[in-house]
Amino acid sequence: MIDWLARLGGRQEDEERIVFDTPTPARLAMDATVMTPLVHLGILDVSGDDAERFLQGQTSAQVSLADGHFAPLTCFCTPKGRVLANAQLWRVAEGHYRLLMHRSLVVRLHDHLKKFAPFYKAELQLRDDLALIGLIGREAPAVAEARLDVLPPTAWHQANADDVQVLAHPGPRPRLLACLPTERAEETWQQLSDQATPVDNAVWRLHDIQAGLTWLNADQADAYLPQMLNWEALGGISFKKGCYTGQEVVARAHFRGQVKKRLVRGQLEGERLPALGSAVKDANGKGLGEVLSAALDAYGQAEVLAVLSTREAAEPLDVDGQQFKRLQLPYPLERLDPESLAAAT
Repeated sequence: MIDWLARLGGRQEDEERIVFDTPTPARLAMDATVMTPLVHLGILDVSGDDAERFLQGQTSAQVSLADGHFAPLTCFCTPKGRVLANAQLWRVAEGHYRLLMHRSLVVRLHDHLKKFAPFYKAELQLRDDLALIGLIGREAPAVAEARLDVLPPTAWHQANADDVQVLAHPGPRPRLLACLPTERAEETWQQLSDQATPVDNAVWRLHDIQAGLTWLNADQADAYLPQMLNWEALGGISFKKGCYTGQEVVARAHFRGQVKKRLVRGQLEGERLPALGSAVKDANGKGLGEVLSAALDAYGQAEVLAVLSTREAAEPLDVDGQQFKRLQLPYPLERLDPESLAAAT
């Protein structure tokens, strides 16, 4: 994937970041249609006669809802209810499911799930042969319809065209994610470039932050209950399905109101991006939590998502000497059943 991007002007700064020479990319995404390679994300496939039954016992999603149209958020937990990986699930074909997550967790989740796969007619496959391209902008749906030959879906749904799946994600501007074979990526990128400008994939990560959505990486796994990521408010937990690994702890935390930390959106008064894991401290220097996601916004200020204690804190808060200003999340902190999301289409 990197080879074709290099031919088209992309530069790899590290394993998770591709940059282009486009000036002010975050600001451009506010007014124009942009596209970006989502190299920080990865894919794991689950297929076979028992694929649905296998996943049903492992993941927080009601797998039957992933019907080729609805593509729900989900997560995989330890028996103690801690998130090993949070993901988006969709159905490619009968008995063939696809999971989108942070690239650093694909192998780790594969190795975790393969311990249980021999008990089912199910196979796991690391999909290094797939490319992920993001479109952002008011005209992104029209561009996708014209260049990818799909009717754009609504948020957390999918549309399909041959061997391409297009998924819609929420955010301050319409966002679409195209998953396609790597051998088609360069041609598709060139077709999209007639109507979309290439930008760094940090722009997509900024829109995730503004959507109140974080994708855990390998360093953050096995540390948080799903509710600490606001996962039930995003429709990522079915409380109507049967048992899955960690379900008892997750359900108890929900019904007894025992969630002591929550994902919070904020802005730092400065242009310095904090390292992931940086402590958020109150006015007395006491740690309240840590930064999970960070990106520079259109005005050059750092926006972050952090998991913080829900207890009352002495203001102002700060991260590495930069004041932390709380920003409103774009969704209420209340349970959103994926069943209702699926039925709304």
